[in-house]
Amino acid sequence: MLCSREILNFLIRKDVKKILKRKDSDAGQRGKALEDLRASIFNKFRSSESAKRQQQRICGPIAALTFNFMVAVGIIFMNKWVLKNVGFQFPVFLTFIHYAVSWALMAILNSFALLPASPPSKSTPLSLFTLGVVMSLSTGLANVSLKYNSVGFYQMAKIAVTPSIVLAEFIWYKKKVTFSKVVALTVVSIGVAIATVTDLQFSLFGACVAVAWIIPSAVNKILWSNMQQQENWTALSLMWKTTPITLLFLVSMIPFLDPPGVLAFHWSFNNTSAILVSAFLGFLLQWSGALALGATSAISHVVLGQFKTCVILLGSFYLFGSNPGTTSIIGAFIAIGGMSFFTYLNLRDKKQQPQPGLQVSSALPKSKLSEGNGDICDGFGTETV
Repeated sequence: MLCSREILNFLIRKDVKKILKRKDSDAGQRGKALEDLRASIFNKFRSSESAKRQQQRICGPIAALTFNFMVAVGIIFMNKWVLKNVGFQFPVFLTFIHYAVSWALMAILNSFALLPASPPSKSTPLSLFTLGVVMSLSTGLANVSLKYNSVGFYQMAKIAVTPSIVLAEFIWYKKKVTFSKVVALTVVSIGVAIATVTDLQFSLFGACVAVAWIIPSAVNKILWSNMQQQENWTALSLMWKTTPITLLFLVSMIPFLDPPGVLAFHWSFNNTSAILVSAFLGFLLQWSGALALGATSAISHVVLGQFKTCVILLGSFYLFGSNPGTTSIIGAFIAIGGMSFFTYLNLRDKKQQPQPGLQVSSALPKSKLSEGNGDICDGFGTETV
């Protein structure tokens, strides 16, 4: 519907009607004008800039964060089912299956020309390679940490990701965080620490994995957010480019972090179906996470993850009668209060910042028809969003 409406609006524009209705142009000029028109339409709806604008219109910050939150909660329960009830005790190989299914789904979209176009080569092969590597380390080590540590210790380790992101963004991009946001993030971290302090079970190996996971997780979020916001990548196009690299490095991690015996696993219909459902949710999680990082920031995405933990804790207490303890419940409410304050600060900053127009101009040569009408424009003129 959106594309049809935009094509109709484009066709009724003044400059386009001049091209189509010009009576005194010869056949050669008319043919060139139609060729320019067709190339312009293709540019508008298949270029990376257009795909990026469509993603921003359809999936804004609130929609992206909500989508990511719902999928993240769903995959937690599904992965728990796969690891416990199905008995698939191979976290890195499970991550490999997730990315393999994601790549297969994107290959299907690409075969039908439904995958958004990649932007012009602003990103170096090294940056795409780095993103693929840190993706494999971030997701693979996270699942290994969940296997050997309790959820509480995993969340405590996640607290360290926030200052890591702040420090890395300051070093790389000279980004500064206001004092008010520092206070809000500190309140969030204290609240999560209080909420999870009663569940700090870990092994030495699990603790080492959790510490090793912090830096790749922070770098992963920063790169995803920066490459989408600064270089016109869409979530799906960036996933398409980096997933093969991630799969390659996950294969190299399996012998070192997974226990032996994956080939001896009982691949029944029910077990395989549960793993494939988990993999499909993994694709949605990766996509929704990329959308959220492209629409907001790395820090906002981490805060969303902490919010998810608190909601699950309070939801289990209210719906299922679990008793995490008064201390944990108080900590969850403190964290939610800090998250609400942080969200308010972000919304206030967005309202205060001027919205610069995105200048998009076609590189097509001017047709003689346009010159003859005295118009100085390209296929679309200049469009601001």
